[in-house]
Amino acid sequence: MMMQTLDRAYFESLDRTDPLAHFREAFELPPAHIYLNGNSLGALPKAARQKARDVVEGQWGNGLIRSWNTHDWIHLPRRIGDKIAGLIGADPGEVIVADSTSVNLFKLAAAAVKQNPGRSKILSEPGNFPTDLYILQGLEHFLDGQVRLVTAPRERLLDAIDEDTAVVVLTHIHYKTGAMFDMAELTAKAHAKGALVVWDLSHSTGAVPVHLNQVQADFAVGCGYKYLNGGPGAPGFLYVAKRHQATLQHPLSGWFGHAHPFAMRDDYEPAAGIERTLCGTTSVVGASLLEVGVDLMASASMDLIREKSMRMGQLFIALVEERCSQFGFGLASSKDPEVRGSQVSLTHPQGFAIMQALIARNIIGDFRAPEILRFGFTPLYLRYVDLWDCVDALADIMENNLWDQPAYHQLTAVT
Repeated sequence: MMMQTLDRAYFESLDRTDPLAHFREAFELPPAHIYLNGNSLGALPKAARQKARDVVEGQWGNGLIRSWNTHDWIHLPRRIGDKIAGLIGADPGEVIVADSTSVNLFKLAAAAVKQNPGRSKILSEPGNFPTDLYILQGLEHFLDGQVRLVTAPRERLLDAIDEDTAVVVLTHIHYKTGAMFDMAELTAKAHAKGALVVWDLSHSTGAVPVHLNQVQADFAVGCGYKYLNGGPGAPGFLYVAKRHQATLQHPLSGWFGHAHPFAMRDDYEPAAGIERTLCGTTSVVGASLLEVGVDLMASASMDLIREKSMRMGQLFIALVEERCSQFGFGLASSKDPEVRGSQVSLTHPQGFAIMQALIARNIIGDFRAPEILRFGFTPLYLRYVDLWDCVDALADIMENNLWDQPAYHQLTAVT
């Protein structure tokens, strides 16, 4: 069989037959930009503009405090959580929108330790997303010797789960490399040893199929501003399997998690279901905008999203190998699409400057120290031809040493 010629015309032909192509019109995308960073911050859904106006001017401006009832603000966390549940293989009543990913991780990691008494180990991997490790270190210090954080390389993680492990905390898809854990295998091994598991789904939700209940997951957290397109700083979400909800105790027992918050009693009584994981007042504006992104994601086929994502990753890798192999790039991501999330990460000693040169051409990826160039694939609005144009620009930048300009070496506050 003859190999397909990888030229711009071929990528244009893929766009013409792409069953997800119409979703691009649902997003605000600057002209002449190629956005390969939706794995860090999703694009703006067009419907979010009107939603923001409705919430700020109508519900808040005119409705004032009445909108907690008349516009049902009080049930926003549960309503959106039930929608997210459909994206991650959970049931209604198992997911709720609340706080940030970091706060939710602290709540659930602490709850898991409390639920598994007599065990002193929290297990994770070195190189996990920094905030996850920082939160776990903070919990370790807060509990003052009652638990200790232990890390083990992923190739030795299964063997590191033992009878002293209270909870395993891992990110399903690694933020740097896109490497994806076998959630079913690891959860089963943890349960066989009596340990619980908290999964961070920040780079998974809306990017790959997730089946929490199918694998008998215990707890999970995730963010709303990546593939869910909820906007910068959008609220996070958390998942608690129904079998754990009645006994769950987390350390931030705020009034929205009370069984009867407006009874205004002095003593705390946790709500019966997933609402007990709430703490403070809902970020109504943020949650309302997140709901727009969640609705948009829920209207698409996750199977088609995953199929396009894997195809894009394979084509991007093939293009880089064909056109940029002589420039010293390494591949940090797996070539196997089945174990790779919706991104491809390259390595290069001059990765930061190279990425700045791309960004100067309105081709937006990002850089992760010390030498990772990340390119995220968001199938709802990314075109196949964008991949060609990105690698075409990358080849030009490398061939002509255009990255080696003083401005491209100046570190920015956010990379």
